[in-house]
Amino acid sequence: MRESAPALEVESLRKHYGPTVALADASMSIEAGEIHAVLGENGAVKSTLVKILSGVVKPDQGTLKVNGWKPPPFHSIVDARKAGIATAFQELSLLPNLSVAENLLLPNLLRNPIGLTSRRANQRHANEILTQFGVADLDPTTSVESLALAEKQRLEITRALWRARHLLVLDEPSASLTDTTWLFEQIRRLANEGLAVLYISHRLSEVRSLCSRATVLRNGQSIDSVDLEGVDDNRIFEMMVGRSPEEAFGETGWPAPAGEAILEARGLTSGKARGIDLSLRRGEVLGVAALEGQGQRDLFRALTGLAHVKSGEIRVDGKPTSIHSPRQALRAGPGIAFVPEERKTEGIFSNMRTAANIILPQAFRMSRFGFLSHRIEEGHAMATAQRLDLQPRYLGFRIDALSGGNQQKAVIARALASGAGILVLFDPTRGVDVGTKQSIYRVIRDFADAGGSVLLYSSEIPELIELCNRCLVLYDGRITDELSGDTITEQTLISGIVGHRSYGTATAAEAS
Repeated sequence: MRESAPALEVESLRKHYGPTVALADASMSIEAGEIHAVLGENGAVKSTLVKILSGVVKPDQGTLKVNGWKPPPFHSIVDARKAGIATAFQELSLLPNLSVAENLLLPNLLRNPIGLTSRRANQRHANEILTQFGVADLDPTTSVESLALAEKQRLEITRALWRARHLLVLDEPSASLTDTTWLFEQIRRLANEGLAVLYISHRLSEVRSLCSRATVLRNGQSIDSVDLEGVDDNRIFEMMVGRSPEEAFGETGWPAPAGEAILEARGLTSGKARGIDLSLRRGEVLGVAALEGQGQRDLFRALTGLAHVKSGEIRVDGKPTSIHSPRQALRAGPGIAFVPEERKTEGIFSNMRTAANIILPQAFRMSRFGFLSHRIEEGHAMATAQRLDLQPRYLGFRIDALSGGNQQKAVIARALASGAGILVLFDPTRGVDVGTKQSIYRVIRDFADAGGSVLLYSSEIPELIELCNRCLVLYDGRITDELSGDTITEQTLISGIVGHRSYGTATAAEAS
């Protein structure tokens, strides 16, 4: 009796962009009902593979089969959906000016007998879908631009969950989610019903929790497909980057806080952030630990001129300072540079070259009669890019052609190239691989060790433990604890962010 064909077969996929080889030789096979991981550093062209499977990019060579059938070449996302493949993209593909219902149902909106779109019918249908997939709290009538990032991520995922018939492709689906319970329940339920799932994540704990097998990509090639039970994390890392963790990371351990206050908030209230007192010193990394929606976003944006300060005071270099825009922030004292949470919509200028993105804050000073040559752009961007291990060849590319990790390197390089003495970083390693994380970690610590100051929010507790001299706990819009030295542990941080008293050195709640 003939066995059923795999849900997906990929053989020798290749993709070139001019002389640049993006995908050199990618092959894998996924069975129906299997949750299969794809692992690799940023720049391993996982995103190119996702785009090919989703119909966004057409491969130059190779074959793609779905349930043993070779579909016609995909020319769009719609073609991929017709073949039973649906994708939730890491860089969200939602249309912000449309409603939740419209984003969920497009391009197949329901119409009335005379051919006009029926808003009521679409909202009712969308509500049924949202309820089916456990996200009934999303209002179908709400405009997507008003949603929080985690809500947008859930909508992006739900749309793919609903549309997938043979293969569900999830590209870093948990990057903006504070709790993966809902996501994992939906994935396991659909896999049990026979759906194949391709799960792309940099979080090995998630991969091990969900997936039975994984394919590792490096430099555009499939290195191996392995059973996860039979391989340890060190071996996976070695396959991903071509060297052991010890060779890649080196030693850790950071100096104690030192220096005078360079950035202060006194009674600062903005949005959900209420009565914030903090002091960032010269030469330190000050962390902020919090669950989603506790006021950290409003705090960071208020300090960099992107949110209104309702009350309180900001001091830079000891002087009261009004900051109403990022440009004013960059001009305040030693300068404040901000790296936002959403690189696609807030961090990059997608129609510009990577070098231009990096040197943008200094472009006018570098220009001659208002013009800058590509050669001058790349020359000024080179040194900063190399500090983040961003390959020089990427400087001439449009930044939207880069992987998410390389885009993030460019955004951080721009903050460094601005000359600012203070970096305000909001979850700077969200959705990037372990190798890129280490490049960012090294740059952060080098910046602080050279006398710079860093205010850092991270959704990953181990990141705060590894990087910070001190760490503030934010809960319900207020700073409830301050930790330093040996008190910055997973136990104390988790205890604090869920609202329990931790074991820190001092609490802002007591002071107030």
